[in-house]
Amino acid sequence: MRVLLADDHPLALAAVRVLLEGAADLEVVGEARSGSQVLPRARQAKPDLVLLDLNLPNGDGFELCRELRERSLVGIIVVSARRGEHDKVRALNLGADDYLTKPFGVEELLARIGATLRRTRVALAAVTEVPPPVRVGDVEIDLTARSVTRHGQLVHLTPTEFSLLAELARQPGTLLTHAHLLRRVWGPGYEMETEYVRVYVKRLRAKLEGDGAPPVIITEPRVGYRLAPGVSPTSGGAP
Repeated sequence: MRVLLADDHPLALAAVRVLLEGAADLEVVGEARSGSQVLPRARQAKPDLVLLDLNLPNGDGFELCRELRERSLVGIIVVSARRGEHDKVRALNLGADDYLTKPFGVEELLARIGATLRRTRVALAAVTEVPPPVRVGDVEIDLTARSVTRHGQLVHLTPTEFSLLAELARQPGTLLTHAHLLRRVWGPGYEMETEYVRVYVKRLRAKLEGDGAPPVIITEPRVGYRLAPGVSPTSGGAP
C-alpha cells in the first residue's frame, strides 16, 4: 500500500520512512515538506494513505485535510503535537480518518495505518451471500455495491462513513454501543474514542437527513446508536 508523508521535519520524515519501508506491504511513494507540496504530490503519487502533519509551512493543515478529502477517498491520518479535543474533532469533521498525537510509538502508528487502510480499500473477495439493500425512508443502502442513494440520487460517502453506516444497516433497529461501533469500524484499541462516532454520525446525518425527512440514525444518549428500522425493497413492506 502506497503512503505519502507530509511533514516539514527532516528527522521525523527519515524516521517514519525507515519504519514504514521495514513493514510488510507498505511503500513510501513521496514526501511533502510544505503545505504547497501536499496536493501536487498526492496527485502525482496517487497514495492509498497520507500521513499529514498539521503544522506545515505554506499551508493550513486543516484546509489541506479538507481538500484531500474533497478530491479523493485516500486514507488520511492527521499527525500533530496538538492534543486538544477541539483540534481532533475539527480534523475528523474535515474528513480525516484518524488523528495521532506526537510523540507516538511504532506499534501504535502501524496499527492505525493498518486500521485506516482496511477501511479505505474495497474488498475484492466475492461474497457467498448477497444481503438485500436496506431502505429507511428515501434512503437506500446497498451493502453489496457499497452505495447509498437518497431520493434516487447517489450520495457520496467516504469509506469510513460508509463502514459506519453499513455496520448500523446490518442490524436495523438494533442498538449498537459506542464501543461496538468503534471496535468494528475503527478497530481494536479505539473503544474509548467516542468523539469519532459522534463526529461521523453528524456527518452522515447531514448527508442523509433534513428537509423534514424522518431520522435515519437514532441516538440512544450515553449508550450508542441504531439505524431506524428499515425494510428490504424486495420485501413488500412500507419504508
